[in-house]
Amino acid sequence: MRLLFLSTAQSYRNNDFVAAADALAYAYVLLSDGNAGAADPHVLSLPFENEGVVLAHLTQLHAAQPFVAVLALDDSGAQLAAHIATVLAIPHNAFAAIIAARDKSLMRDALARAGVPVPTYHRYDAATSIDTILAQTTFPCVIKPLLLNGSRGVMRANTVNEFLTARNTLISLLRDIEGPAGAHAFLVESYIDGYEVAVEAILNNGELYPLAIFDKPDPLVGPLFEETIYVTPSRHPVETQHAIIQTARDAAAAIGLVSGPVHAELRCNDAGVWIVEVAGRSIGGLCSRTLRFGVSDSLEILILRQAMGAFTTPEPPTRASGVMMIPIPHAGILQRVDGIDAAREVPFIESIEITSPLHQPIRTLPAGESYLGFIFARADTPGQVEHALRSAHAALQIVITPLMMLS
Repeated sequence: MRLLFLSTAQSYRNNDFVAAADALAYAYVLLSDGNAGAADPHVLSLPFENEGVVLAHLTQLHAAQPFVAVLALDDSGAQLAAHIATVLAIPHNAFAAIIAARDKSLMRDALARAGVPVPTYHRYDAATSIDTILAQTTFPCVIKPLLLNGSRGVMRANTVNEFLTARNTLISLLRDIEGPAGAHAFLVESYIDGYEVAVEAILNNGELYPLAIFDKPDPLVGPLFEETIYVTPSRHPVETQHAIIQTARDAAAAIGLVSGPVHAELRCNDAGVWIVEVAGRSIGGLCSRTLRFGVSDSLEILILRQAMGAFTTPEPPTRASGVMMIPIPHAGILQRVDGIDAAREVPFIESIEITSPLHQPIRTLPAGESYLGFIFARADTPGQVEHALRSAHAALQIVITPLMMLS
């Protein structure tokens, strides 16, 4: 029996899931859409867009040595993973739930039907007249794409002029991604004031087991929503934490998720707890490395145990921890990052990973799709973790050549 992973060749997530499978001595195949280690016998590269080829190949492999579970390691393979699981009769979240966890419009519809608090929202596309949109929009509002993640393409507008600029920016981004013939659909929803948190959890047989609430101490008020610091455990009141977990539980149930990892983003204010989005996957980037359960279990180990039918309630983390997704100060060519050694010497810093390749273009939000890197800290208190992350970041000097200087 073995696991089937689906992921893009360049995904941050591949190495940590493979390491977890190796630690647990689980057999696996990593199905990639590109060259993710051609010399590795565990890696199979097939074109995701050609489902017939993929299914024919996997059906043969499954007959020879069955797959017990299919896991999409990032959003790109989520729909294909659900299709594969259906064809091979492997237990999996329903296809409709997977689609709703990716498409923000379908997600909002499912949440609203179930009575989970959501902002006022409307779905439009590039062909919708501006007059129609403005007649249904109150300010401030947020405009966002249906399928992108990591705050990509998400913008706040406080006025009509700001909205028109944001809408044009988003349509341009969607045309670059989808091509000129796409619908270029998006949501416009009312802005939710308040502070933001994230929840990491695992679903097992329909029951949600919360693993962490991450506080986001930097305000996310727009006009862009670049995430930076995550710290756990939460410093919010216990009753607020209970409400956060319950709302995440209700949201996962509303869209039909019953098994596997859950990552939810929520906003809290005097009116209650609101779902920003809920995904049927674990936290993105390298951020899962901030979590350790018991002595040394990673989040990926918990996810694989659940997938293989060996899930047990994990021991809680023994210390506070956190991660900073290093902001990209401006677009251009990343030349170098100085001060890394000094940053690593900051008390409680565990590691620093610069993931953007040097001498390559990097972009900021709303178009940017990756982080410059990650800073990890672990300490006795959340306050110590946050201070360590900010101090380490302050020690870095990020050298970027603006694109205009290269022309």
